[in-house]
Amino acid sequence: MTHRISRGTRVLAASLGAGVIAPLALAAAPASAATTVSCTSAQAGLATKLQRDITAALANRTGTVAVGLYDRTTKTTCTLRASSSFDSASTVKVTVLATLLWDAKKHNRYLTDRETTLAKAMITQSDNNATTSLWNQLGMTKIKGFLTAAAMTRTVPGTGGYWGLTQINVTDEQKLLKLITAHNTVLSDNSRAYILKLMNQVTSSQRWGTPAGAPSSVTVHVKNGWLQRSTHGWRVHSLGTFNGGGHDYMISVLTHGNSTMSYGVTTIQNVAKAIHKDLVPTTATNSATIQRYVPTDTPKESMPAVPAAG
Repeated sequence: MTHRISRGTRVLAASLGAGVIAPLALAAAPASAATTVSCTSAQAGLATKLQRDITAALANRTGTVAVGLYDRTTKTTCTLRASSSFDSASTVKVTVLATLLWDAKKHNRYLTDRETTLAKAMITQSDNNATTSLWNQLGMTKIKGFLTAAAMTRTVPGTGGYWGLTQINVTDEQKLLKLITAHNTVLSDNSRAYILKLMNQVTSSQRWGTPAGAPSSVTVHVKNGWLQRSTHGWRVHSLGTFNGGGHDYMISVLTHGNSTMSYGVTTIQNVAKAIHKDLVPTTATNSATIQRYVPTDTPKESMPAVPAAG
């Protein structure tokens, strides 16, 4: 039986629409090689600064790193390997929740108590069992339906129940974060607010990655993931959206070919610190008021199940 959730947390999901593109896999290589950071901005000098500082943050880092940045306020975009494919690990959980809300709207219903319990565990605790329950409930047809509606055209859902092996890329992840953070025809405003609320409530041990160095003036929303396999070593990813202090921006950093989990975390946080510092720099007048977010020094994440080989 379906129960409506309380008025304060009611989530009525969304209408349809939208558009975008993206992936191709690159073999593990020095992050600074082959592809360069590309930035554009309506703010004079910002694109050059970001390109320089993100490149510097990746200097001498091994593995394959893909970066996406978009700031609505300054119309700034930065990309690196935006079309390269990565195993999603737990970052796909944001897509699972978005699919659930999108589908609920299509059927003109609220989420059930069971669904809200599973959704909260999936995002705030990165609970794998909750994710599997919702993934199986939705099924491939609905998941692909949401990806089509969101125009995430190169995201490929994992098969055989291995949702952690969904193929993702920076272009599509940035598209998803844009849908979550501004009015659109794919996700309702209530749905977007619900997703952001849960991403803001992620447990402290999982608040690493893109929030590193974020100014205290912005509200942080994050979802991370990691996964180890025999090929490409550790996959370590972080998705974050940041709103406040005169800015509205989102960051996706996807990596693989890391020797250890902590190595990948460090790479992501180096990039994030450079971005936050360039978007909200410290000056003589605000140096006392800008405090930078320090992520947990004991990062954790739930590793999804994967086949023995690969």
